[in-house]
Amino acid sequence: MSQRKSQKQETPPPYRVLHKLPQGDSPYVRAKHVQRELQLVEKNPDAAIGLFWKAINAGDRVDSALKDMAIIMKQQDRAEEAIEAVRSCRHLCSTHAQESLDNVLIDLYKKCGRLDEQIELLKQKLWMICHGEVFNGKATKTARSHGKKFQVTVKQETSRILGNLGWAYMQQGNFMAAEVVYRKAQMIDPDANKACNLSLCLIKLERNMEARSILLDALQGEFPGSDDPKARTRAEELLQGLVPGEASSLRSMGSAQRVEDAFIEGLDHLMNQWMPLRSKRLPIFEEISPFRDQLAC
Repeated sequence: MSQRKSQKQETPPPYRVLHKLPQGDSPYVRAKHVQRELQLVEKNPDAAIGLFWKAINAGDRVDSALKDMAIIMKQQDRAEEAIEAVRSCRHLCSTHAQESLDNVLIDLYKKCGRLDEQIELLKQKLWMICHGEVFNGKATKTARSHGKKFQVTVKQETSRILGNLGWAYMQQGNFMAAEVVYRKAQMIDPDANKACNLSLCLIKLERNMEARSILLDALQGEFPGSDDPKARTRAEELLQGLVPGEASSLRSMGSAQRVEDAFIEGLDHLMNQWMPLRSKRLPIFEEISPFRDQLAC
């Protein structure tokens, strides 16, 4: 009896269960099986894409089918095609799928170098957070990455999106806008990676003394994630690239235009709720160069 029992315990789970594949024989289910085979043996992507199209046209789990198809298209360097597919079919998807489709589009825009569209969508996501349309009044929400679920706070999500927005501005060469966004992200939920990006913005703006101070703080463990080897290496490389003793370039901001748009105001409102003892408008946003058109939502 004990031998039979041990043999039953050692029996591996079915292929479908092992790889978390849905049950049935619908177009979506067949597409998921082909997608899994594609991940294992890296062949026949067109078959998976074709089956996902069939699932979408048949109304079979359209939310998942559209996202899965876009992922395969991106992997096959067909990101432009994936963008058009998502934009043309997202009206067929449920309301709760729209946020994740936005995330897919942001990733695709980044892949294609379509920075203006990436920036606009990131600002739209921030606007939705500011107006309570993402977390539904709750302090956290459930997110998913690589098949695993985890909880994300409003602060973490806001800071993450601001970090992505800052990086997109950097790719445009708009380092002044990137600095503003990274400073705001660091006020909300600081980390060593964004500190390095902020330092790079300052270096590009010839404000090396400010950059040096932030990098030294990162190396001294002043930010969460400072002990990450990649973050430390990057901070050390940026610091070594600075000329010793070089003075910071002082840029007069006395005549700069104040930013009074919905984007910054909305983030300030959130921060007032998180940090009620802080002043309503933090110093970095008192006087900033004309970013109204760039940062307005």
